[in-house]
Amino acid sequence: MDRKILVALHKNEVAPRFDLATEALLVTVTDQGEVLESKTLLLAHASGDDLCDLALNKDAGAVVCGAIEEEYYHYLRWKRVDVLDSVVGPVDAVLERLRRGELRAGDVLFPREA
Repeated sequence: MDRKILVALHKNEVAPRFDLATEALLVTVTDQGEVLESKTLLLAHASGDDLCDLALNKDAGAVVCGAIEEEYYHYLRWKRVDVLDSVVGPVDAVLERLRRGELRAGDVLFPREA
């Protein structure tokens, strides 16, 4: 079954705060890890309420974000949306982990310097 995932964005990275994101990436991934569709959505202004509504209106099964206020976290969980929070890094690395089914809450995906 295909799964829709909403990633809160800031430029080309996961937004550091859910409620301050003005962009979102909506990705549809198959069980085999194939990305069927990827859309960038712009919000008129930063709003945690609007992002929650967007996730629900687009039937997202999961939300990927950096920090998220407890109110939004519990609301999304109550609506049966998985929340992968405390994720930081470039969106390409996030998509690769999503595709492989390996993305977890708390993942730091920036390359490490030697």
